[in-house]
Amino acid sequence: MTADSLALLIAATLNAGTVVGLAALGLLINERSGVVNLGAEGMMLVAAIAGFAAGVHTGSDWWGFAAGAAAGATLAAALGGLVIWLNTNQYASGLALTLFGTGLSAFVGIKYTQLKLPERPHFEIPVLADLPFAGPAFFKHHPMVYLTIVLALGLTWFLMRTRAGRVLRAVGESPESAHALGYPVRRIRLLAVVTGGALCGLAGAYLSLVYTPLWVEGMVAGKGWIALALTTFATWRPARVLLGAYLFGGVTMLQFHLQGQGVQVPSQWLTMLPYLATIVVLVLISRNPTWIRINMPASLGKPFHPGA
Repeated sequence: MTADSLALLIAATLNAGTVVGLAALGLLINERSGVVNLGAEGMMLVAAIAGFAAGVHTGSDWWGFAAGAAAGATLAAALGGLVIWLNTNQYASGLALTLFGTGLSAFVGIKYTQLKLPERPHFEIPVLADLPFAGPAFFKHHPMVYLTIVLALGLTWFLMRTRAGRVLRAVGESPESAHALGYPVRRIRLLAVVTGGALCGLAGAYLSLVYTPLWVEGMVAGKGWIALALTTFATWRPARVLLGAYLFGGVTMLQFHLQGQGVQVPSQWLTMLPYLATIVVLVLISRNPTWIRINMPASLGKPFHPGA
């Protein structure tokens, strides 16, 4: 592998990892508050078509990202109303949201299948982008790639160093205790769910605006489920979520690199590689259930009844 091809592989890894990284950070916020959101796949699909449609009609990526975030937040708010106020089953409600989002995005996206986005802007960091190897590997990315890294670091600081972050963690660990201290547990959980939904929406919009700038039905292709698995892989820590996202992105891009190098392996096996790697990692982690139990929010997936 030449230096140029390695730089391109690193760049592609960061690009691919941003999609699942953004979504996984959103789901981590949900789960830190005690809410399991199995609707990430559906939210990302609806956000992808919303972002793509906004990009087509306005010619602006940023309006596309705003539309994607709004779509994700809206669906998350609907889920929050069901599971937080009506106390519906979190797992069933999340699966229903995924099914709804899959169908809605397919219906809305019919007329956008053949459309193309306007001319894409080219992003690079001046001076640094001209560096050999490091320039094309690290400094020629869309701003959302760098924003995801900053978001992971900021979320780590927020959860560990701020009062609001500690309250969020307390709600996820013991909502009854937080309620007894006067904190509005339901509103905190709803805010966390909506914020996480907005990040999933940004991930979906990034997918259709930057990663693969087009709309194809079902284009999320399981990345919402991978993002959900990453939260467990990372033991609910933002920095580890980002590391897992880049590992997944690297394995995903490696398959294309191997195909380009003429490696004689059936394409179906290479396509399976990132998902197989995720399963293997989860199996290895599950061999130590005590470790997961210690790090997992204690009230994850459990309803909260203020009057109980």
